[in-house]
Amino acid sequence: MSSLLELIDNAPPRSVALNYAGEAIDFGTLAAASARVAGGLAGLGVGAGDRVALWLPNVPAWLVAFFACARLGAIAVSVNTRFRATEVGDIVGRSRARVLVLWPDFHGIDFAGILAAVEPAALAGVEHVVAYGEGATTGAVPTLAGRTGIPWATLATHAPLAIGAARDAARCVVFTTSGTTRAPKFVCHVQGTVAAHAHDVVAALELDAPGTRVLQALPMCGVFGFTQALSALAARAPMDLLPVFDAVAASRLVREHDITHMHGVDDMIAAMLDAVDEAQPFPSLRLFGYAAFNPSLEDIAARAEARGVTLCGLYGMSECHALYAMQPPTLPLAERRKGGGRPLSPRAEVRVRDPASGALLPPGQTGELEVSGPSLLAEYLDDAAATAAALTADGFLRTGDLAYLEEDGRFCYLARMGDVLRLGGFLVSPLEIEAVLDAHPQIGASQVVAIELDGRTRVVAFVTEAHGAGALDEPAVIAWCRARLAAYKVPARVLAIEAFPTTASANGTKIQKARLRAMALERCTAAPS
Repeated sequence: MSSLLELIDNAPPRSVALNYAGEAIDFGTLAAASARVAGGLAGLGVGAGDRVALWLPNVPAWLVAFFACARLGAIAVSVNTRFRATEVGDIVGRSRARVLVLWPDFHGIDFAGILAAVEPAALAGVEHVVAYGEGATTGAVPTLAGRTGIPWATLATHAPLAIGAARDAARCVVFTTSGTTRAPKFVCHVQGTVAAHAHDVVAALELDAPGTRVLQALPMCGVFGFTQALSALAARAPMDLLPVFDAVAASRLVREHDITHMHGVDDMIAAMLDAVDEAQPFPSLRLFGYAAFNPSLEDIAARAEARGVTLCGLYGMSECHALYAMQPPTLPLAERRKGGGRPLSPRAEVRVRDPASGALLPPGQTGELEVSGPSLLAEYLDDAAATAAALTADGFLRTGDLAYLEEDGRFCYLARMGDVLRLGGFLVSPLEIEAVLDAHPQIGASQVVAIELDGRTRVVAFVTEAHGAGALDEPAVIAWCRARLAAYKVPARVLAIEAFPTTASANGTKIQKARLRAMALERCTAAPS
């Protein structure tokens, strides 16, 4: 048996794995469900190495489908429920997914309509579309992307898979990540490293201590939520699932279910603290590992500390898994609030390299962070050149992050070295947004930057107008983006400009992003006259 399947198959079958919508689901039920869905997928022709796209929120079916793919040796391709037609088409098409699983009207969103807007060529390789539903939505399944939808129940009631291809070396999951190209890269991990990292997190965070209970409010379609979920299963710790984050609902679950561990971004804990009036609102919560994405919430660690919540900065990325490192909870607040920390795996190593000279740097000097360990990616799926470029000769990952080492073996993350944006808790390449803008008939070229607007990070786009297209219709361009991009990627403003500010260098003319950010702040935050 693969070590990944041992997370659920070797657990005490009657112990609770998940709590969802008031229902407790034990490990035996979870394991049996995944075996049946694996049988159903096999009946659709899915086998080892095939790709199954999961466009689902935090529901038990996400984990059932993931482990079903693992039994077959197939690869689960994670698709964010906030993605729209352009993004979904790109991910499903380039990943060559044979099956797409979705909840057609989750959260009142017309996912079937979004799917209908995807370019047909992007879905040419999709042979089957499986429709999940709950309550009233478990009945008739609509036609999806021109295909007769298959009800989730058809898979869930299938005979269990008898013989599979689960192996520690089998590729099992893909996460999309932003990089230096317009299209996100596909970070692929294998079963053995996923399981090993889950166990390393359990040991480092003592998730197997008596009374541990985890709140899963982060989406499992992202590596942050995925790592937390797999670690809870490895620890045999009950996990409460929230399909979408809601501060009031999350606060209620922490209080009523005595949640001890959760992770999230700074906006999440800030909203939860605001949702409860008591001075010490979450007495059961032992640890909240957080990523600081919102500069306006710089004091959130101190606010949480004052109300009895221990926040610890952490570090991770799709290529090395989330929870790769964390600041120890025993450190003073000033240290705990930093991003980075100490690697959770005893087999992991970190170092910092001077990008100009190539020399390794001592503690205190800033350069590019390089990391190694058992949680590194197997490859960028179907992209050997990108895989080779990301790894050093001795197996360290070039993260593209700016950091420095601490004297005690920790490291401190500072920022991305390039222009990758942090939006809505995700890393986003500006080129993804610019590609959508450039496709608009009124736009000749575009550049996007991120600034703080109304207390959160928002995109501002600068565009040159296409020849003969007439005056820019800003609301129409924003609506164009809204139909094609997740909401957090949609520009708050689209500003026409005669030419982009540039500077000459030995490597050619470069656009001055810093100047564009200054212009965005000036034009978007100036007081009205």
